[in-house]
Amino acid sequence: MPLFNLETIATQLESENSRDRMLALVSLRDVPAEEAVPLIKKVLTDESLQVRSMAVFALGIKPTPECLPLLAQLLGSDTDYGVRAAAAGALGYLGDRQAFEPLVRAFYEDTEWLVRFSAAVALGNLQDPRAQTVLVEALDSEDVVIQQAAIAAIGEIRALDAVEAILKFAQSEDWLTRQRLAEALGHLPSPKSVAALRYLAKDNHPQVRAAATFSLERLEGERERLESENRE
Repeated sequence: MPLFNLETIATQLESENSRDRMLALVSLRDVPAEEAVPLIKKVLTDESLQVRSMAVFALGIKPTPECLPLLAQLLGSDTDYGVRAAAAGALGYLGDRQAFEPLVRAFYEDTEWLVRFSAAVALGNLQDPRAQTVLVEALDSEDVVIQQAAIAAIGEIRALDAVEAILKFAQSEDWLTRQRLAEALGHLPSPKSVAALRYLAKDNHPQVRAAATFSLERLEGERERLESENRE
């Protein structure tokens, strides 16, 4: 991007109008991370919560070596739970397993459900098997959305040992929970997974049935691929 455009964005980030500052952040999407991050940092303490949250999210999709420690600090200390939740989500986008410990700490210590939800989702995005213990404990949360995040994340990290723990949600009254279960089981090849998916494929909600059917096809395709490789 030409230098004058970067200068224009930098000027726009200092506008008194929060909409201008948000548009400036959007304009950084095509700017290389090394050039974008110094500009993003200008508004990490912005007076507008929307601007701050956008800036935090931007750090997750413009990775440089300083993004992870910046996000970890925001996750652990920002006074606004929305910003902390955004920081957790951004750490998941980074995909760096060094984010594991700050995310686990946030899940256990933060009192806001949105932050804990974002931390659980991000742990799944990291695809770090160490998250299994945390995610299985999250299944006992009183918040349905955290249960859903944990189920999905267990699928993401392919925690086969946790299949038994998530199967109890096949009888959940919440159809979205059953859908998340069907999606997760598609990443967890086992006889119990297949049996549960066949049950969910007859669910009374069309989205649950669709997810279960897709997961069954996924597992069957994976089984056939492995058999073909073994024959070779």
